[in-house]
Amino acid sequence: MFQRLKAYLDSIRARDPAPRSHAEILLYPGVWALAYHRIAHALFRNRLFFLARVVNHWSRFVTAIDIHPGAKIGRNFFIDHGFVVIGETAEIGDDVTIYQCVTLGGTSPDNGVGGKRHPTIRDGAILGSGAQVLGPIIVGERARIGANAVVTRDVPEGAVMVGIPAKSTLVEAQKWQKDFVPYGTPCSELFDPQTQKLEIMRCELEAMRKRLDAVLAERREQGEQRDSA
Repeated sequence: MFQRLKAYLDSIRARDPAPRSHAEILLYPGVWALAYHRIAHALFRNRLFFLARVVNHWSRFVTAIDIHPGAKIGRNFFIDHGFVVIGETAEIGDDVTIYQCVTLGGTSPDNGVGGKRHPTIRDGAILGSGAQVLGPIIVGERARIGANAVVTRDVPEGAVMVGIPAKSTLVEAQKWQKDFVPYGTPCSELFDPQTQKLEIMRCELEAMRKRLDAVLAERREQGEQRDSA
């Protein structure tokens, strides 16, 4: 048990540069919300629905995180900060990271019969702050959802999604980030492909300008040397 807890805390420390110790991580509301959810989910599976809801409501009161007892959550799940909502039929894989104010919400079934209404988040995915992932869609392994994005369609493995509605930044799947990046996306990575192309052109023009200035300066220097001779 203690080894599993240590491994879980180590996984959080690998993703969050802020804590100085395991003891500090134990104060995180996301850690407590997951612990309470494990209890509530066990009660839910045993059809003790009222008791599961009691634990759920207590957890929401003390952590500001609302995880329905029916949600299925894998290993090393990390909620950084709080104010997260996770619906009943949501399924979350291993090593998933969610930042503050994320909603894994449901959509109403066409036939009015309750079923799979919430998203499935595959292993290693990162959901940025304020993201809204809605409906029985699948977010692929190690996909990244940008801050405040609204996702209503399946997300391919390794994709980076931004905007409302969310669209892929067209990063090829074989090039996606293999290691965890705190906060989801490195600062050097541009979201908009068109902006990225313009930035590349700007850099190329800047490099050409510097080379041209160097050539002109060299010619001026050569001319001054000829004049002095």
